Amino acid sequence: MDALEHDQQDPAAGAVSTAKGETTTVVLSRSQQTVGRRMAESKATIPHFSLQMDVDMEGCLELHGALGADMAATTGDPQEPGPTPAPTYNDMVVKATALALREHPRVNSSYRDGEVQLHSRVNVGMAVATEDALVVPTVFDADMKSLGEIAGETLALAERVRSATVTPPELGGATFTVSNLGMYGVHSFTAVVNPPQAAILSVGSLEPRAVARDGKLTVRHTLTLTLACDHRILYGADAAEFLASIRESLETPSALIT
Repeated sequence: MDALEHDQQDPAAGAVSTAKGETTTVVLSRSQQTVGRRMAESKATIPHFSLQMDVDMEGCLELHGALGADMAATTGDPQEPGPTPAPTYNDMVVKATALALREHPRVNSSYRDGEVQLHSRVNVGMAVATEDALVVPTVFDADMKSLGEIAGETLALAERVRSATVTPPELGGATFTVSNLGMYGVHSFTAVVNPPQAAILSVGSLEPRAVARDGKLTVRHTLTLTLACDHRILYGADAAEFLASIRESLETPSALIT
């Protein structure tokens, strides 16, 4: 009896095809297919490596509280902050990242045909989840904008993405990407590099953690940053120095409002 005859006579063969119950096929949208192709291309062609760094966010908590108090004093109602929203922690990460990209121009680059292209503008893409896709609108010249300007722009972009009114120019031109899943309680994660960019920054949840300070155990609000890199452009030392620059800005956040 050959293999075909065996399959035809095996009473369990038919049961295997129905063991999962009724199956519904969902056709991927055009945007989902595009994301799928780009991510498959990225993992297949980019030699990824990643590294993590914890950031003490106590200074950012104080800044966030101070800015929120200023907004409440200005508007008279903390629930009605007016046309310019108080910056979120993610806005602070975007601003710190933009400053670090200006300081480390090789991270603000692309890989094309065996060459590294350094970009003069610092345009930070921010990943925004919708019901059926992941969309990345761009904050252009983020290094040149104030923290308040970034806050207003990221909020407006996210709203336009979710209402499907974002324009094609707003979805292009990014030189680097920030992806944040902290609001879902994700401690840390490693995103896939968005080609042809050199790297992508993943932001985990902001949470109180036990840490050692001056030989004593204390609790500090901390988040974990993960940087995934294209090893054709960046090496371990490059990536570590870039992450350290972001951490320095977040741990001394006065640099974010100058």
